[in-house]
Amino acid sequence: MRVLTWIIAALGVITITAGCAMRQNTAAKPARAPVSLQTATKADLIARYDHQAVAITSLNATVTMKLMAGSAYTGAIEQYHEISGFILAQKPSDIRVIGQAPIVGTDIFDMESDGNTFHIFIPSKNQYITGPASLERTSAKPIENLRPQHLIDAIFWQPIPQKDPVLLEETQVPPSSFYVLSIAHLTSSGDTSSASAAAGSPDWELARKIWFDRSNLDVTRIQIFDAGGKLNSDVQYTGWENFGVVRYPHQILLARPRSDYQLQIGIIKLTANEPIPAQRFVLQQPAGTQLVLVGEGPQP
Repeated sequence: MRVLTWIIAALGVITITAGCAMRQNTAAKPARAPVSLQTATKADLIARYDHQAVAITSLNATVTMKLMAGSAYTGAIEQYHEISGFILAQKPSDIRVIGQAPIVGTDIFDMESDGNTFHIFIPSKNQYITGPASLERTSAKPIENLRPQHLIDAIFWQPIPQKDPVLLEETQVPPSSFYVLSIAHLTSSGDTSSASAAAGSPDWELARKIWFDRSNLDVTRIQIFDAGGKLNSDVQYTGWENFGVVRYPHQILLARPRSDYQLQIGIIKLTANEPIPAQRFVLQQPAGTQLVLVGEGPQP
């Protein structure tokens, strides 16, 4: 009887302990507070974007820059140290970008473009490089694909042409929700006088996609496409804040997949809409430097 009583007591303890184990709960992290999503119509979003597109006509900024070149597909990823610098830009297409080494402040590069021709001075190579701004010849070294004109579309936005069709969609990239405007335009062969246009089917293709964060309706991303729907540039904007009387993103990430590089720009100080003397956009060839003509003959 004593043995039986002891067995029954032991089984009771085991049962109670097992029950406690079964009821044990794992503490879960508190869920993030739900974000209140804003609503807007297509007309609202177009007006919001166009307002920002015309709000800034010139820009004088102290910046940090970090160039990331290469991709997983090329088998090599190179990340360059962050540097400081300056960006001067004025509509429609004047831009000058100076990159400097941290602390010592010596120039790493100085580059300028007027929309037609670019000039780049690289002191370490004693080279002065020039060529057409529209040139998209790709170098085996992604850092050599960087052009001042690439920054213009990231810094200054183009208003949406009234004649171009615009589509609106809602999408999610967890944990965020977005409105996306897709803008189409006629292809170079999409003449409205062509037979297909006369038949009611002009040849349209994707030109841009503009992403708005639904938590605040700020523009967070602009994708620009070339002919055939090929992605030309993918620009992301974060940290919108007021710089004086204008609103501008604190961080810009410019990706050029076909040129195989990304450029991260951090805005430290910004002055907008003040006249910039024309001579500040002039970059003459320094005496004694090697002149490199890009786009004429074999690529250096």
